[in-house]
Amino acid sequence: MLDDPLVQDLLKKIIDDPMEEDSNNIEIVRCLNDGITTDEEIAEKTGIRLNIVRKILYKLYDGGLASYKRYKDPETQWFSYNWQFEPEEVNNTLKKHIHDEIEEYEKILNDEKNNMFFVCPQGHNRFDFEDASNNDFICPECGEEVIFEPNEDFIESLEKKIDSLHEKYDSIGN
Repeated sequence: MLDDPLVQDLLKKIIDDPMEEDSNNIEIVRCLNDGITTDEEIAEKTGIRLNIVRKILYKLYDGGLASYKRYKDPETQWFSYNWQFEPEEVNNTLKKHIHDEIEEYEKILNDEKNNMFFVCPQGHNRFDFEDASNNDFICPECGEEVIFEPNEDFIESLEKKIDSLHEKYDSIGN
């Protein structure tokens, strides 16, 4: 399951921090999937700092892909956590993410189909008919006349993208 490109993309969206370089956070998920349950054990096995492991585990928890049980260590009286990866939630979460993406693209597609668009020849702005009309078909940034932009190719590419997302959605098991 963790080798599926759709699953890897989902996990990266949930656990990777775009500000970090070359993160290896998927190894944390692999450890959970292999039955390693404590943050300390995961940190030791992966060589990833404990605070990073905990941060990723909480991201997985927030994303619904991990759960934990808290218990009190009788010797130290500190709370510890046993974590568990929830593979059955992966498909549900994947479907939700893809569904949300389809809805976004369908809104854009609807807007593109129901409007005429005009662009500044200098590339400053893109206006729907109403906004272009309100600006007297003049770009407010440079003062040049905006020109009609045919959007049939863009509509076609959106439709293909939506079809592709529907295929991905349908390919995910329940």
